[in-house]
Amino acid sequence: MSSLQEIVDRVVGQAKPGEQVEAFASRGGETSIRVYEGEVEHFVSAQSEGIGIRVIREGRTGFAYAGTLDESAIAEVLSEARDNVAFGTPDEWAGLAEPDGVEPVPQVLWSDALEQFPTAKKIDLAKELERLAIAADSRVRVDEADYQDGWGEVAVATTTGIRRAGRENAANVSVGTLAEDGEDTQTGFGFSVGRDPALFDLQKAAREAADRATRLLGAIKPPSKKVTVVLDPYVTAQFLGVISSTLSGEAVIKGRSLFANRLGEVVASPLITLIDDPTNPLAYTATDLDGEGLAARRNMLIESGRLNQFVHSSYSARRAGTASTGNAVRGGYAGGTPGAGCLAMQLAPGTRSQEQLIADVSDGVLIQMVQGLHSGVNPISGDFSTGASGLLIKDGKIGAPVREFTIASTLQRMLLDVVEVGGDIDWLPSRAAGVSLVINDVMMSGE
Repeated sequence: MSSLQEIVDRVVGQAKPGEQVEAFASRGGETSIRVYEGEVEHFVSAQSEGIGIRVIREGRTGFAYAGTLDESAIAEVLSEARDNVAFGTPDEWAGLAEPDGVEPVPQVLWSDALEQFPTAKKIDLAKELERLAIAADSRVRVDEADYQDGWGEVAVATTTGIRRAGRENAANVSVGTLAEDGEDTQTGFGFSVGRDPALFDLQKAAREAADRATRLLGAIKPPSKKVTVVLDPYVTAQFLGVISSTLSGEAVIKGRSLFANRLGEVVASPLITLIDDPTNPLAYTATDLDGEGLAARRNMLIESGRLNQFVHSSYSARRAGTASTGNAVRGGYAGGTPGAGCLAMQLAPGTRSQEQLIADVSDGVLIQMVQGLHSGVNPISGDFSTGASGLLIKDGKIGAPVREFTIASTLQRMLLDVVEVGGDIDWLPSRAAGVSLVINDVMMSGE
């Protein structure tokens, strides 16, 4: 079987004079297991492969793809991409990425232990996680316990001189819980991530899932007032996901970013240093290549509160008059022209635990969960309002559980009002890591 690099090299070798050609090929697979009451309720193991080809001529782009790597199908895809050029809209910025001299950062993204991990042991992990969560508290039952993993290898070649390949795999376990006390039912969750299933912390995942559910039992609607909020790491990661979309050069160009025209300005508390770092192997979405085959790299977007840069693909960079930051993202071989986006967001952590942060709050609330955050944020104005649940904080101590309230502010105000960043980094199965975050003067609307 031909390597992916050989396949894309052959495609690019067929380029005609006057056209740019990019070939992107991938193979991958995933396993998804769900356990309920000690039995496997859901099991999927799937693999896929395919190729996408872009052809650019005189500012027009044609794209085609196929879910196979059969040679005859690839020839058809190239022919179709060429035909589709005629239907493309002329774009003066159209073009492929070009080598920029940045080499990929060496990192371990592939685990042989995960590749060789037996299916039976994957099922056992989900069953053990369910058992531990139930054992954590007599009021807890498990809604579902899951094991998931995935692997992929890609190769890209272009007539502009890019020729790169890479592979990676990762896995996670998660558990959803229900805590019941009479007619009161609350939900919780816990998870563990990594590239070696033997290193999963099932005890921690089960304990967190039970705690998140049980400590909200008896929750009431709080009074409306301005408070200091402490965001749980999982909630902080959700906010970072929203903020990351506004730091895309593509969003700025389209007028969909609250940070447009603010490069070099102070946009956050001096405690905020926000980094997109896919070269950190602890990040669940760590990678060595972006979607165009350029080296992924560490980009400091906000440094000590000051907006340093946006993230760019080669296309958004050309439109903005700057250089790619190695942040092209694409939806696999069928993704067409890559967009620009953050790959692995992280806040530079502080030094103190969540408990230590809470000890300094006289009147506040620990936000444990938010609902509808992405739909509740305006990426242009920064206004947001989201449903939340959590625990009141009084004189440095955790108090009564609260729910059915909203927190509202603007992303700009929230970033400026950060008074401490926790040191409790939580590596999550998402494009953003979490830490506890303390923010002053947030409106809590309840009764």
